[in-house]
Amino acid sequence: MKKTTLSASIALALLTGTTAHAADTDALARRLAELERRMEQAEARARQAEIKAQEAEKRASQAEAKAVQVETQTKEVAEVKEAKKAEPKTEPQFSFKGYARAGALFDDGLNGVSGVGPYMTPAGRVGAPIGRLGVESDKYLELVFDSKVTHESGAYSKYRVMVADSVQTNNDWTADDSQLNVRQVYAELGNLQSFTGAFKDSILWAGKRFDRNNFDIHFFDSDIIFLSGTGAGIYDVKPSENWATNLTLYGRDFGVADSSSTKIQNYILTTNNYIGPWQFMLSGMRANDNSDRKQDAADSGVHVMAGYGDSKRFYGVADGFSKTGVLYGRGLGAEVKSIGSNGDLTEDAQAVRFYTFGVTPLSPGWRIAPAFMAQSGKDFFNKGDEYNWASLNLRLEQILTPNFLIAYEGTYQYMDLDNGPNAPARANIKNKASGGFYKLTVAPTFNLDTSAGFFERPSLRFLVSYLGWDDGLNDFKYPDQAGDTEEGNNTFANTDFTGKDKWLFGAQMEIWF
Repeated sequence: MKKTTLSASIALALLTGTTAHAADTDALARRLAELERRMEQAEARARQAEIKAQEAEKRASQAEAKAVQVETQTKEVAEVKEAKKAEPKTEPQFSFKGYARAGALFDDGLNGVSGVGPYMTPAGRVGAPIGRLGVESDKYLELVFDSKVTHESGAYSKYRVMVADSVQTNNDWTADDSQLNVRQVYAELGNLQSFTGAFKDSILWAGKRFDRNNFDIHFFDSDIIFLSGTGAGIYDVKPSENWATNLTLYGRDFGVADSSSTKIQNYILTTNNYIGPWQFMLSGMRANDNSDRKQDAADSGVHVMAGYGDSKRFYGVADGFSKTGVLYGRGLGAEVKSIGSNGDLTEDAQAVRFYTFGVTPLSPGWRIAPAFMAQSGKDFFNKGDEYNWASLNLRLEQILTPNFLIAYEGTYQYMDLDNGPNAPARANIKNKASGGFYKLTVAPTFNLDTSAGFFERPSLRFLVSYLGWDDGLNDFKYPDQAGDTEEGNNTFANTDFTGKDKWLFGAQMEIWF
């Protein structure tokens, strides 16, 4: 580069014919050197710019490749998500819960007792319970198995199987006495994205089941409503913010007509509505040709219920809860508790039942649970029969330590029973009876936390009960009950008790989880 510049300088001097002084020559040389330096710097900057341009081009190429890669990955992820929409978000969730009780009872002669329980009185046949504490000798269990799968959308499916068994024997091997049975097997779907508006939170189900909204008075071991069978339905439809409704259809079997091989089935259509604390329920049922199975039996029926429940207050005056209501049924609906389950009722059968119960603490060491049920019914099994009863029960618990309490229970039941003028006359058997029954029970009880309330389980109890009744109730039997023998004389309902009172002793465990 320097040689080229010097040659250019000499050529320039020759062309201009310059004969400048040596000092001018030196100045010219300096300017030429400065010019040469600047040209070198410009050339260096050009090389750097070229390198940067190459690097920028390389980065652009890399960015383009990365963008293509990201686009490809995004597409793949979207395809995977789309493919997984129909796949479970989680593995099936299994749960196990149940209920069981097991007790042994004997009388003051150390004899085992039979025929006892909440429905042991003559009025028990028409739904009249007494307090359960101290009179349950059976061994009963329910095992419930659930499998639930939740999907990406939030929709879920649930499958339930319930197995139950009941025996009276105290032995460990009970196969000959067992009533092992699958009581429920059904599936349901919830949170379905296809449902909107009033159906947004609704649940579909089909199969064999207990209705989800059955409820009971625990101290009587009596359901207020027990709706069950095989069918289908939809729960939790919400026409408005404060109104939820259920619609169900259940089928039940009554057997086969004697005059043919026709299978008689009862179909029960129910709408169950909740408006704030109120519940309104209406059921209609139809069992074609049921009168062919049993003369004068109803082929249809209707059942209604109106109830009020306060989940936070005991009749509005104290902490706790309370429920009150009235039920009415006609024809097949006159069985007001187990709706549509009794196929022997006449077309004119009718019944009205009132119930109320609640739970409240009395003080830090005491709590109380009163319960009352009463029913008036007529024309149940024959024209002109009348069955009226009322049951009052009071459960008290005295908390003594964190793990020990004493439960007290008193029951009084009045009954007025008349099989009617068309009932068959039978020797040693009464078709009409009235009077009272009472029971007093004391049950020292252990559990894990006595402060947790009446429904804390498991409970381990020792039992002492005194039973008394008007002896005019002995030997009353319904038209379809056997008893025309000397052996059964003077017995109380389905027990082998005679006279007018009885002491019972025993122990029991009860658990649900």
